[in-house]
Amino acid sequence: MLISTTQLNSILDDSDVIIADTRSFKEYSEGHIPGAVHLDLFAFHWIDTTQKGIENFNNQSQNLLSFLGVTPEKKVIFYDSVSGMLAARGVWMLMYFSHENVSMLDGGITKWKQENLSLETKPNGFKPSKFSGKINSDIISGFEYVRDNLDNLKILDARSSGEYDGTIIRAAQSGHIPNSINIDWNQNITKDGTFKNDEELSKMYEIPKDTEIITYCQGAYRAANSFLVLKKLGFKNVRVYLGSWGEWGNKPELPVEK
Repeated sequence: MLISTTQLNSILDDSDVIIADTRSFKEYSEGHIPGAVHLDLFAFHWIDTTQKGIENFNNQSQNLLSFLGVTPEKKVIFYDSVSGMLAARGVWMLMYFSHENVSMLDGGITKWKQENLSLETKPNGFKPSKFSGKINSDIISGFEYVRDNLDNLKILDARSSGEYDGTIIRAAQSGHIPNSINIDWNQNITKDGTFKNDEELSKMYEIPKDTEIITYCQGAYRAANSFLVLKKLGFKNVRVYLGSWGEWGNKPELPVEK
């Protein structure tokens, strides 16, 4: 799920590679990896995980990935400023549609620039496809699944400690999902923007490997980053709660802890 700057630099001219810059358009226009298209994934929030809501998410995601030009033989690489949450969201989305040939650039454009690799400023157009993919429901969760399994799951809150303890309020209710533990996603990343090595990460996530884990944050971006870290460490049963606190914290009938 991770690709190094050296590996990416060696396949820039490959016609079967799609490179998606998930930063803001301003950052993209000031300089991006040659051949990269701009895809603002942050505009694609989703906080309705009712059955109908998930169906709509699936349809909208397929439209977005068709726009990006994804086909079964394409290798798709998402990048961010660092090994960040936007690129991680892109990787998780493609894994959700069973497209295994997907990676995140480790260290993002920050590491790319540090190594003086080439940049360009001209925008690149999309080459749309008809993407369908096959839904992998094992890596997504809605609010009902979390609510009904609160005592059987390890719930991982990837937000800041202030959001977790309720001092920072970003929904009608403050606090966290009952029984959840808080490991801020920022701790996944080193000072140079790459993911920490497996030894360091394993010390942070001292959870039995066969545990079922659900990650969440405010909008399932930071949660996607923690999802990738857990998969990298070999955890088999990990889901992202798509609605996250943006949904849970705005449903007064759902339980919260502070």
